[in-house]
Amino acid sequence: MVKLSYSDTPSHSVRNLSAMGLLVALGIVFGDIGTSPLYVMKAITAVNPHFSADYIIGAVSCVIWVLTLQTTVKYVLIALRADNNGEGGVLALFSLLKKIPRKWLYIVAATGASALIADGVITPAMTVSSAVEGLSIIAPDMPVIPLVVVIIVMIFMMQQAGTGKIGRLFGPFMLVWFLMLGVLGACNIFHAPDIWRAFNPWYAVKLLVGYPEWFLILGAVFLCTTGAEALYSDLGHCGRLNISVSWMFVKIMLILNYLGQGAWLIGGGDPLINPFYGIMPGWFMAIGVVLSTGAAIIASQALLSGSFTIFSEAINLDFWPKLKIKYPSDEKGQLYIPVVNWMFLAGCLLTVLIFRDSNHMEAAYGLAITVTMLMTTVLLTIYLRHRGCRRWLCGCFLMFFMALEGVFFLANIAKFTHGGWFTFLIAAIVGLVMVVWYRSTRIRDSYIEFSDITPTLDLIRDLKSDNEVPRYASNIVYFSRSGNPCKLENKLLYSIVSRQPKRADHYWIIHIEHSDEPYRLDYTVDELISGTMFFITISMGFRVEPKISLYLRQVVEDLVAEGRLDITSSYPSLRKHGRAGDFRFIIINRLFSMESSCSRMRTFLMRMHDRLRHIGITDQSAMGLDTSGVVYETVPLILSQNTSRRIHRLRSS
Repeated sequence: MVKLSYSDTPSHSVRNLSAMGLLVALGIVFGDIGTSPLYVMKAITAVNPHFSADYIIGAVSCVIWVLTLQTTVKYVLIALRADNNGEGGVLALFSLLKKIPRKWLYIVAATGASALIADGVITPAMTVSSAVEGLSIIAPDMPVIPLVVVIIVMIFMMQQAGTGKIGRLFGPFMLVWFLMLGVLGACNIFHAPDIWRAFNPWYAVKLLVGYPEWFLILGAVFLCTTGAEALYSDLGHCGRLNISVSWMFVKIMLILNYLGQGAWLIGGGDPLINPFYGIMPGWFMAIGVVLSTGAAIIASQALLSGSFTIFSEAINLDFWPKLKIKYPSDEKGQLYIPVVNWMFLAGCLLTVLIFRDSNHMEAAYGLAITVTMLMTTVLLTIYLRHRGCRRWLCGCFLMFFMALEGVFFLANIAKFTHGGWFTFLIAAIVGLVMVVWYRSTRIRDSYIEFSDITPTLDLIRDLKSDNEVPRYASNIVYFSRSGNPCKLENKLLYSIVSRQPKRADHYWIIHIEHSDEPYRLDYTVDELISGTMFFITISMGFRVEPKISLYLRQVVEDLVAEGRLDITSSYPSLRKHGRAGDFRFIIINRLFSMESSCSRMRTFLMRMHDRLRHIGITDQSAMGLDTSGVVYETVPLILSQNTSRRIHRLRSS
């Protein structure tokens, strides 16, 4: 096994428990859940504007225990341990389980990922709007929507340049933000010291039993934990210990702020004013709005980075067509997908224009993420059982969190007609693409025919020395889906020896193996014909940038250094001056043939696959071959469930 050099690996100084790691976790991981005080209590009071003290105490009690059970227990204590070599999230979890013989797991993973993406579309609009609306308290005539649009456009424009330098400020800024939350909350508890009773879960139960609109209350309370799934997805950025330790600080600051908002409301606060801004002294209001807007921008940035990561993982796990991925900075985890960025921008602007203010956005917020949480619970249960956890413990985990999140889902369903349809529609479209692409890719792969290469090796040797056949290139490179050097695709062998016989000095067969280890990058070499034909297996993690031309050059350099290969051109004039031979990459495209005789469902999937390919990029761009000589060869893909009929010859009379 030989290692390729690769510098974009996780930093141990960040992933191990350290002051820097804790600070980075504050800036990257907790942006979404850390901005929830902007709108949670406002949404709770909107359900019942004529609230009583018991109502507020019960609502804050719900918030405290949801943060404890949902975020602390499920995600911090359990989910963060279900990591794929340090990476978290619903797709990373699926990659750990995809070898388990449960064919429906890909539907669970696609559903969870698509719902998380849909929630990511509305979250920046929701967070930025909630922050900027604080200006209406200072300057009632201030046009909020234009300012929100400008900030959102700036956030998305910033992505293409990378946020490496700006990202270093995220941690200190969010530290100030959380300290502000805790201090403001603690300073307002004196308005109603009874708010401390919210730690007693009985008040939460009493609220839910005593109010007929309990499902609307739960829908509002659930907003406090929507960032928990993002917390799990960002595991790879900071490591489990840094997230777990920093969460204790974050949770204390959040609860103090909720307690302060609740006490302010009980003490006579105006329900028409957002209690988040209501607990601020007048002299601090302008500072509070600026800090809120900054926190909203950081939360949006974290969600965008997470969304780029989700699509990157989806591409490598065959859930999405190949997209152009850029790496704008050297920061770990920094990647940029232009198509995703601009589609998210369009979605956020559409959200702002449809819903106009954060009060209406709350109706669309939270529904999709409950679906993601339910899917994560299913995958986590299977993972725990697969790791040897006792069946009854897995059953208890599944029943408890399915019941809890099921109630949240039903509570948020009430928002469907008021705006929940928006995120649900986005999730349905993205989920359909994921399921169709994954399933159709698997069907296409099942129809690849492989043959033993041994009988063909002598023919390739003779072809190399046949001067009657014009030299096609000094080096010809093919890509194979076969992991076995002794068996290659029939179409690949046909391309070499039959479809315009391709004479070359060297033949390179590259098999790319997508590894479950996110940052793995190594290769092995099998020499099929001494000095002539090589089978290269490159193992790449799902977080590794595909640069096949670069990696192949490194492989060739290693073989030359070992004396196993002479790469100098065989043309006398070029060889005289020591020039290296040229490389030509051949990519074989299989297009679905209408001659196929298969079920209507498979025909639909194959046609959709061919159409969905147009939303992605070419294999040439996806594999980093933009500057290389690439030739495309098209062959028909025929799916047949019937034995082909043979034409009969009629005898002449």
